[in-house]
Amino acid sequence: MTSEARIKGWCPGAWRPMATGDGLLVRVRPPLGRLSRAQLLALCDASEAFGSGLIELTSRANLQLRGVSEAGWPELMAFLVEQALVDPDPEVERQPQLLLAPDWHVGDATHEAAHLLLARLAEMPPLPAKMGIVLDAGPLPVLGEASADFRLEQSASGALLVRADGRALGTPVDSVAAGVEHLVRLAHWFIESGGRESGRMRRHRAPMPGWAPALMPPAQADDRLTLGTHPQGAVFGLPFGRTTASVLRAAFESTMATAVRVTPWRRLLLENVGQAAAASIEGLLNDESDARLSMQACPGAPYCDQASVETLGLAERLAGRVEGSVHVSGCAKGCAYQKPAELCLTGRAGRFDLILGGRADDTPIATGLTETELEDYLENLNASRL
Repeated sequence: MTSEARIKGWCPGAWRPMATGDGLLVRVRPPLGRLSRAQLLALCDASEAFGSGLIELTSRANLQLRGVSEAGWPELMAFLVEQALVDPDPEVERQPQLLLAPDWHVGDATHEAAHLLLARLAEMPPLPAKMGIVLDAGPLPVLGEASADFRLEQSASGALLVRADGRALGTPVDSVAAGVEHLVRLAHWFIESGGRESGRMRRHRAPMPGWAPALMPPAQADDRLTLGTHPQGAVFGLPFGRTTASVLRAAFESTMATAVRVTPWRRLLLENVGQAAAASIEGLLNDESDARLSMQACPGAPYCDQASVETLGLAERLAGRVEGSVHVSGCAKGCAYQKPAELCLTGRAGRFDLILGGRADDTPIATGLTETELEDYLENLNASRL
């Protein structure tokens, strides 16, 4: 492994793992956002054999294995390649990530676009590491809030369009193939117009080229997958976006699911699961009102060596007790959530700062609180709002 594993601050992968407080973080991109039953069970085995057994689902629909040792990493990679969970060519991981609407069907526009674009990724110029492409060409877009730089989606009139992140309107295209051609062309324009310095499309201020007129708005977004039964199986939630290999393995064994679709919303779609089996799986969420689905919490200490406080236990204790959006961050970097939250708790020197209506690095209204002091403060704050 190269020394890159010791660098902080980039988007980790499998071939470029990131060193954290509990070992290496190895991120796997499920091909087309889907793992077969055999692949999912293999991933669970790998998590326990080479890591800590913890698996996280990211906001880009990737799966992360935690606690991997540097000594065990080469053997883990050989196993992941053998199971077709990682491409044997490290350069493939540097290509822009494709995020598919998770309820795609074989042969539909989203699925067709993915195959056409995968065949042309080698034509893409070298792009900044965090750039991605959303393929969301169903009747109603569902990935409008997902992080991406370019999108293929339905317009309000029902036509396909390609839209750049940060632009309210996109360019209509007359076919999936034309949309893929447009995406490849936009990637080249991004680099040629100085986009590498911007890093992401939403920060790139160059005017769109004349051949990419912004003419149409996207269709109104549909709701994300609701927990419970689904036409393709059943949807379950992950508390704070994480679970264990043993929980996932038990879910597949108890439901006889044939595959899993990953999402950017802390939800998994297990394919071909009947209503009775979907009723309850220990360790996964099946109640849409569960506060842990929407609360933001980074791994915290001891999982991240940037964090000075434990976050997940506190978030669990606060779930359902605090109204509005909540973000518990182990440090002021705020990796789990970059937007303002109604209540933000930021770790600093082993204690918490309390921020209202802001991000993890904003000015707090109270500082240096222990967990007990924090919970007392929040009780008084809730009482004052009644």
